[in-house]
Amino acid sequence: MLKPFHLRQSTAHKRLVELASSAGALHLRELFAEDPSRLQRMSASLGGMFVDWSKHRVTEEVMEALFALAEEAGWKEGVQGLYAGEHVNQTEDRAVLHMALRGAAADGFTVDGVDVMDEVLATRHAMGSYADAVRSSDRITDVVNIGIGGSDLGPLMVTKALRSLSHKGPRVHFVSNVDGAHLESVLDGLNPESTLFIVVSKTFTTQETMANADAAKSWVESASLPVSDHFAAVSTNIPAAVRFGVKAEHVFGFRDWVGGRYSLWGPVGLSIACSVGSSTFAELLSGARAMDRHFAEAPARENLPLISALLGVWYREYMGFSTHVVLPYAQDLDRFPAYLQQADMESNGKYVGRDGQPVEHPTGPVVWGEAGTNGQHAFYQLLHQGTDIHPADIIAVEAPLSAYTDHHTKLLANAIAQAEALMCGRNESEVREEMRASGRSQSEIDAIAPHRVFRGNRPSTFILLDALNAKNVGQLIALYEHRIFVQGLLWNVCSYDQWGVELGKVLAKNILAEWAEEGDAPTHDASTQHLIDRLKR
Repeated sequence: MLKPFHLRQSTAHKRLVELASSAGALHLRELFAEDPSRLQRMSASLGGMFVDWSKHRVTEEVMEALFALAEEAGWKEGVQGLYAGEHVNQTEDRAVLHMALRGAAADGFTVDGVDVMDEVLATRHAMGSYADAVRSSDRITDVVNIGIGGSDLGPLMVTKALRSLSHKGPRVHFVSNVDGAHLESVLDGLNPESTLFIVVSKTFTTQETMANADAAKSWVESASLPVSDHFAAVSTNIPAAVRFGVKAEHVFGFRDWVGGRYSLWGPVGLSIACSVGSSTFAELLSGARAMDRHFAEAPARENLPLISALLGVWYREYMGFSTHVVLPYAQDLDRFPAYLQQADMESNGKYVGRDGQPVEHPTGPVVWGEAGTNGQHAFYQLLHQGTDIHPADIIAVEAPLSAYTDHHTKLLANAIAQAEALMCGRNESEVREEMRASGRSQSEIDAIAPHRVFRGNRPSTFILLDALNAKNVGQLIALYEHRIFVQGLLWNVCSYDQWGVELGKVLAKNILAEWAEEGDAPTHDASTQHLIDRLKR
């Protein structure tokens, strides 16, 4: 179990508070002008990934204090406990070992003293063989993944990211929302005879998922087709899946030490494997495993997940920046920000610490973003000239993502330019000189110049992948997973439960019972009761 850590009582915290008002106020232009070797010291490569964190409002003193903070929190011991299968999900008394899902036999991951790799590898082989059989089938043209949360966002994001590697595999679709329009829009144009559904629900009772699964089952049955030929399942509740109509050999399970938002690496990723094949899926796992080894073995000053996590803590706790914006300059990564929203905010968005007491500091930023260049024509105005500062991760891919290579050059130019603009800005003297050179009158310059000033000094990390291949996508996702772990450690929260999503589910179930007039007498506030009564009518 991870030991409690009280950030604001640490020695490093006091130093970081001091540095926030001094070093944190320096402009990035100054930091680069004073330190010609800044980029070399604040960038690194790992496999096909280059990470540049030089455009952050930190000095060597700040980084030293952040590393000291991590040492006080026992980050190394925390990582060791995580990898050793300790029950770091303390409120549910479970290990957290999604790393095992992408592990190799020699990694020796254990839970409660039992090596889990034989079971992991056997399941991986079974789901890979099934996925390859689906891909080679003349009968299946479309696969529909039915799930929600981690059973949807991860597979959806990765399937889109690896679109170019599907190589004549089936078209893969995703249904998550209990709004029937989502299922209806996906089924429109599909043929029941050539459609396979994958129902992903750990308990096989998830309300939204089972509502959609039941409707899909009725759709198949209405075409007089056997359910067993058109459904597979990912669940620990094999009896329920079999009762639904799935063949037992087409139910793929996983253990309770795999949390939903960290589960795409195992059977939950069956739809990914159906899209790209088992060998490409194995490359995805290999990339994530490479990041796992790096996180476990690299020293602090070279450890990319640790550095990323510490920069996030610096901004959230010490600089008061409350959001983290993720900007992938790759259309195939357009669901990556949404994926990270769940991974990050469902993990660390908590106000009770590991000791059961309210924490005294913010935990976690609001994570948001959009693919570039679309975002540039939507919210970048706020990023550049808004009153709040939003630290950004800009993700770009060196190799073209389509046959339109001239488009790709423009895309990369925009990514680099945005990082430069966020950092450097444009001061008023520069604006005035530019306007003067373009022939503007003095009165125009005086009236307009203030509106064209960019203060800059807005931090960003630039992540450059050499290609959008399976290994690099695996590395990228694992980088953020480990960032989340370190931040949860420093913020003293239980990162691997999600009690905050439970209350709404319970109340919705109660309201549904009342809708059918099966529940007890109403006990709602006047507003809630009015809405129920109005909609029942």
